[in-house]
Amino acid sequence: MGFFDFLSNAGKKILGKGDDAKAVKDEIEGSFSELPVQGLVVDVNGDTVTLAGVAKDIATREKAILIAGNIEGIAKVDADQLVTLEHIANENVAPIPEPRFYTIQKGDTLWKIATDFYKDGSKYPLIVEANQEVIKDADLIYPGQNIRIPELA
Repeated sequence: MGFFDFLSNAGKKILGKGDDAKAVKDEIEGSFSELPVQGLVVDVNGDTVTLAGVAKDIATREKAILIAGNIEGIAKVDADQLVTLEHIANENVAPIPEPRFYTIQKGDTLWKIATDFYKDGSKYPLIVEANQEVIKDADLIYPGQNIRIPELA
């Protein structure tokens, strides 16, 4: 559950310009309007990022994983130590659910992705809303980019 694979040759170019761990941490924290993860600790070792801390909820945890994975040069994100407030507050809570991520392929559109996952292309705004930190413009997605596919309510 804790390791997530990404394409290392796609994504934002922020590594190799100094302190890579700080660059990844700044990218995660700067992508949210409020501090997303309490005590966020980031370690970069080669093409692997390890994240630790307490996310306010599961969606925030998944977004932090995606932001780190959508950095060029990162192939794996280890999130075993990235937990949620709900899970540390209640021992009897179900385990953190496995997120549903999708790697955008050449020729994909958000409408097509929504049709594939929800059988309804008009639900693509749900995907955009769930990925605001990764998708800055719904008309600009690119092959190799990873997004989260939220469950329908």
